Amino acid sequence: MGHLPAYAPMLARLGQLPSVAQDELFGYEMKWDGVRAIGYVEDGRLRLVSRNGLDVTVAYPELGPLADAVRGAVVLDGEIVAFGERGLPSFAALQPRMHQRDPVKIRVLARATPVMYLIFDILHLGDATTIRLPYVERRELLDRTISAGERWDVPPYSAGGGATVFESSRELLLEGVVAKRLSSAYQPGRRSGDWLKVKHFRTQEVVIGGWKPGEGRRARGIGSMLIGVHDEAGRLVYAGHVGTGFTDAMLADLAERLAPLDRATSPFADEVPREHARHAHWTDPVLVGEVRYAEWTADGRLRHPSWRGLRPDRRAAEVGREPG
Repeated sequence: MGHLPAYAPMLARLGQLPSVAQDELFGYEMKWDGVRAIGYVEDGRLRLVSRNGLDVTVAYPELGPLADAVRGAVVLDGEIVAFGERGLPSFAALQPRMHQRDPVKIRVLARATPVMYLIFDILHLGDATTIRLPYVERRELLDRTISAGERWDVPPYSAGGGATVFESSRELLLEGVVAKRLSSAYQPGRRSGDWLKVKHFRTQEVVIGGWKPGEGRRARGIGSMLIGVHDEAGRLVYAGHVGTGFTDAMLADLAERLAPLDRATSPFADEVPREHARHAHWTDPVLVGEVRYAEWTADGRLRHPSWRGLRPDRRAAEVGREPG
């Protein structure tokens, strides 16, 4: 192992569908609600690396047989997805899988909530990098290199027809689409306008800086989370509080993770409104989560945020306001 070069994933910009005049210059893929992973197949073994460079292979043993489905060395890019009720991709269903490192618990989870690796790009084949090839040629190469298996697939893309694909993604209750310029090379580690993510709802990564106790049946535990993002100067600024979207299991898990992060003072560089600061339990700002929200207010707060889950595949220091 270790002969293949390391690749950082290329990132998409948040945007609108390309215009009708530009439509045929793009390929359209469904946007899958999971976690990004670069897959390295070498010496008959699969290694999976998350967006923030962590080796997450141990968490997803059911993907291991992918190594037998390709000949030689290859580097793949894709999304690890769990499916919940009604067979829809579920970020909530993926949550316990993302954190688990205990092999016994992983085996149980892999049977109860197996994941799929949905592969959409190929970055290296044999001795050669493929990132300089146009997207359309990489997709042809990918189709020739990988055949679908029980726990992995190469979902199709549509050349042109963006409005139709976007409407299909809405009907399928998916997050949206990614539009990729057919002639574009793969740009590792770069967020490029050659890839556009077009979403039906807005999401934002946030850093947890504290929590407030609940009321009623949540009185002893977490009622809401105080969240922030980094500004352009790298300071953590308060972005609001989120008290909806949690399951009891999520709240219990968060309480356990936040307990050792307790601190006496606010980690936010700016002032937290008094009604939220008064009963706050401050925490070291290391845990990253994701919320769904309606809009940003003029004073830099998230309106109607709802919790989606933790993002162990992200580093707190890199969390800023999503460029819209």
